[in-house]
Amino acid sequence: MLAKMISAAAFALVLACGDQAYAAGEKAKISVVYDQKLPNVPGKSMKAVLVEYGPGGSSPAHTHPHSAFIYATVLEGAITSKVNDGPEKTYKAGESFSEFPGDHHAVSKNASKTKPARLLAVFVLNSDETELTTDDK
Repeated sequence: MLAKMISAAAFALVLACGDQAYAAGEKAKISVVYDQKLPNVPGKSMKAVLVEYGPGGSSPAHTHPHSAFIYATVLEGAITSKVNDGPEKTYKAGESFSEFPGDHHAVSKNASKTKPARLLAVFVLNSDETELTTDDK
């Protein structure tokens, strides 16, 4: 059921966002597109974030709240990701990956220098969390 909800949300986001112009190499555009407390899990919420990368765009290395489990799926293009000490891996549209509480996201970038890429990240985390990412210093 959750997978169907996420797939439907991703499809709706692709339709709603349409084609956009991006400046090459700029930082990611991040938008919270869903925020709901879980009625059957007190103290937990589900938040969905649309991450849009222009050609050559990237996000700084970062961590997420220690309460956060993240399911990410690539909606458009290809995203290169590196979590903790794992290898860099490129995910294409339709492919997904997870991040576990406390993981360090060392690399998150558009794999292309010429085409945009979009990612939907769905967080399950403590409802009182206000910051979804903390950039490395």
